[in-house]
Amino acid sequence: MSTVTAYAAPAEAAPLGKTVIERRELGPHDVLIDIAFAGICHSDIHTVRGDWGPQQYPLAPGHEITGTVAAVGAEVTAHALGDRVGVGCLVNSCRECEYCRRGDEQFCTQGAVGTYGAVDRDGTITQGGYSQQVVVTEDFVLRIPDALPLDAAAPLLCAGITTYSPLRHWKVGPGTRVAVVGLGGLGHMGVQIAHALGAEVTVLSQTLAKQDDGLRLGADRYFATSDPETFRALRGSFDVILNTVSAVIDLRSYLGLLDVDGTIVCVGAPAEALALNAGSLIAGRRSIAGSNIGGIRETQEMLDFCAEHGITAQIEVIPASAINDAYERVLASDVRYRFVIDAATLSD
Repeated sequence: MSTVTAYAAPAEAAPLGKTVIERRELGPHDVLIDIAFAGICHSDIHTVRGDWGPQQYPLAPGHEITGTVAAVGAEVTAHALGDRVGVGCLVNSCRECEYCRRGDEQFCTQGAVGTYGAVDRDGTITQGGYSQQVVVTEDFVLRIPDALPLDAAAPLLCAGITTYSPLRHWKVGPGTRVAVVGLGGLGHMGVQIAHALGAEVTVLSQTLAKQDDGLRLGADRYFATSDPETFRALRGSFDVILNTVSAVIDLRSYLGLLDVDGTIVCVGAPAEALALNAGSLIAGRRSIAGSNIGGIRETQEMLDFCAEHGITAQIEVIPASAINDAYERVLASDVRYRFVIDAATLSD
């Protein structure tokens, strides 16, 4: 085992603080990564605060990791010293079930291993990217294209694939009418990706405060959901609605915005339950669905797509000492649009 500096939550209700965590020794198929940047995801906050269930502490979150390869195991073939690489939401899976074999490791029947707060195959609890280094098996290390800067690429490893995967799965492309609910960390990625796929993109946000940003990022239209006229004017207007907000919304109102056979896909994960009226589904043969992240192959496809189309996250780089303040700002929707930790400041 080796030790590295990290920022971790010592308990459920406690702020994150500087600490030391252990990393396993390099195995034959492992890659040691010097972390350069780690994005802050709303999921990090939910997890360390126990919103999604009890955790083992101390817990270092972070599943939007970019950096360079510092060392490789003796049998590693996919990555070499100095390569620009990333790690997303997964660090292991069984590699044998039907879902793993087809490249959907996130649905592993034996349980995909999350980058932090999960039990790895060796029985240890995984620790995330708010740290100086991480050791990951080579199959779960991604190549960061040269066209993507490491800081702005970090959020792609979660926010990018979380929006790319459903847009691909529901076959969004030219002629598809897409609405993105919320222009936040997920939503601003969904707008860019849907636009690059050729869709007609509309942003549905509480107010028009971010309208200029939304249009700059590729939206064709922008509406305020606080205005009741929005739901009347847009009734039956969309084929796909991508719901990116981590808060409860009135599903019945949003389902009314779908055309016949339309689908609302939820990728935001509020702590509270969403209420559903079946009549809103039946009336227009509409569907409500959820989407997880993508598998490793699709995540690499997403990175290459973003590099080809010049898509990155809009970021604010912060020192590690500002993590707790950043959490409060995320909860207050006071970030445009993703915080990224400069890992070089972890030891300051």
